[in-house]
Amino acid sequence: MIRVLVAKPGLDGHDRGAKVIARAFRDAGFETIYTGLRQTPEAIVTAAIQEDVDIIALSLLSGAHMYLFPRVVELLRSRGADDILVIGGGVIPNDDVLKLKEAGILEIFGPGAQTETIVDFVKKAAERKHAQEN
Repeated sequence: MIRVLVAKPGLDGHDRGAKVIARAFRDAGFETIYTGLRQTPEAIVTAAIQEDVDIIALSLLSGAHMYLFPRVVELLRSRGADDILVIGGGVIPNDDVLKLKEAGILEIFGPGAQTETIVDFVKKAAERKHAQEN
């Protein structure tokens, strides 16, 4: 079973999109954990490791994505959990998407991304991850 942690890093208080994607993951049969609002990168990584998730899905609208998203990746690496994949979503300028991918974010989904597209992406990424582990 695919295990996903949906997280809202930083001070962003808008969680509608995170709740929508968490529900889509759940409806797709994923075991889904939602951390709630205003999480630190450290708390997100700790929860992801404790819950033994395959993927962290970060949602952010506050504009702090260039710090918070890479920070999650850095903390995963420092804790030996760089096998946990990280995707992101929110209002993220196109100029920042490539930089985030270079920092270790697997994919970025912007406004209007279809939940089916995100679910399919996560399924395929988790399948590749599990194939590499075996």
